[in-house]
Amino acid sequence: MVSAPGAAAGVLAGGALAVAAWHIGPAATWLPGLRTAYFPGLDGRGAPGRVALTFDDGPDPLSTPHFLRALEALRVRATFFVLGSRLERAPELGRRMVAAGHEVAVHGWEHDRPWLPRPGRDAAELARAAAGVQRITGRRPLWYRPPYGILTGGRWAAARRTGLRPVLWSAWGRDWTASATPDGVVAEAAARLGPGGTLLLHDSDAYAAPDSWRVTLAALPHLVAYCRGLGLEVGRLGDHGHPGSGVPYGFPGRAG
Repeated sequence: MVSAPGAAAGVLAGGALAVAAWHIGPAATWLPGLRTAYFPGLDGRGAPGRVALTFDDGPDPLSTPHFLRALEALRVRATFFVLGSRLERAPELGRRMVAAGHEVAVHGWEHDRPWLPRPGRDAAELARAAAGVQRITGRRPLWYRPPYGILTGGRWAAARRTGLRPVLWSAWGRDWTASATPDGVVAEAAARLGPGGTLLLHDSDAYAAPDSWRVTLAALPHLVAYCRGLGLEVGRLGDHGHPGSGVPYGFPGRAG
């Protein structure tokens, strides 16, 4: 016979395991193979004639203006996943992005790792970041990419509550590393990037190797040329949906 304290301990342990599974289970979508096979929307798969160009971790007064000028010269519009705390410190850059035709999406409030479940804090911070984007830019954000691409149960629930659609990436350039070079960024991206893909780059080195943004900036024209050489139009996530679907990537409608 199991004692009452023993039964209570078992219930508590089972509950803790259930919470842990709810929290960390969705983070398995970080694995590229899993996303590609089972979550094409989360993988950033869109219309086959396009590539979505996205940047994380800004806005950064030191580096972001260089990317805005480069994109203007290339005649490319992109999606910038901004951190709410950084946007509040540089609101003019958010407004410049929108004025130039770019899309501003949400990367969170701070760039932190979700080691422990914190659904209440996740919801509050994501709502704060999304509200900041709308207030500063005048546009309601559509997309959410969690820091480090770690989509926990709490972050997923917070995105639904805030009316944001989570999306990670199909390819990246590993441009945040100290060893990155322009040629290496292009080669890394090209290894996985193809029709309908979403490319992850960074317009700031705030959470990367110092001056890594300069490598990304140097690689950018070559990446755009590579995509155009494949006959792919480079643009924003908002223009990247499947033709006629009415909803990019087949995501369900916004949560009420």
